[in-house]
Amino acid sequence: MPFRSSVSWRILVAGEDPQDREVLRRHLERHGHEVRSVASGTEALAHHADADLVLVDLDLVDVDGLEVCRSVRETSATPIIAVSERNSELDTVLSLQAGADGIIVKPYGVRELLARVEALMRRARPGPNSFSRIEHGPLLIDVESREVTFEGRIVSMTKKEFDLLYMLASQPGTIVSRRVIMQQIWGDSWSRRTVDTHVSSLRGKLGASDWIVTVRGVGFMLGRAA
Repeated sequence: MPFRSSVSWRILVAGEDPQDREVLRRHLERHGHEVRSVASGTEALAHHADADLVLVDLDLVDVDGLEVCRSVRETSATPIIAVSERNSELDTVLSLQAGADGIIVKPYGVRELLARVEALMRRARPGPNSFSRIEHGPLLIDVESREVTFEGRIVSMTKKEFDLLYMLASQPGTIVSRRVIMQQIWGDSWSRRTVDTHVSSLRGKLGASDWIVTVRGVGFMLGRAA
């Protein structure tokens, strides 16, 4: 059974390729979201005020995708994800400077896109599904103070260790892919060894390897030590 978001968002999809837009529309609607699909930057600028999130292709003929990002950001705080066919540092830097909150590179997996949308909207629109405190057996995570308590004792965490633990704990029972972890927590400054080192450190601080389960070839999920 496919995951279906418990919250419905209005998502504006702007891109020139009608087939890409249709595939994306079907996936997003299947996961509970309302989608408006447009073929140009002009249309995107005309309708972005009605959207909770804008997904815009950088390669638009009439109005450059970067200009769309800049124009949207000048008038609103609507979350923006830029889509690029080029996996380049320049596109990433220019997109972020133009006001995008993130960038995804074609071809991308639908699960990756949905994870990015969910993560971005959790930060932008905290609501009933946003966690200020997470309790998992003897593990307590206080999001506002960024404090982790285990069996009643405070566990010292680095910023990245806390972010990683929170990402896993806020999605109990869900496998989070290594790629999503690396891109959302470390952005462009990561390596496979970086993630493994932080996972190992967290396991050591929590006292057992079972707290973070490795799903070989996929990623990690929060477990529970016996």
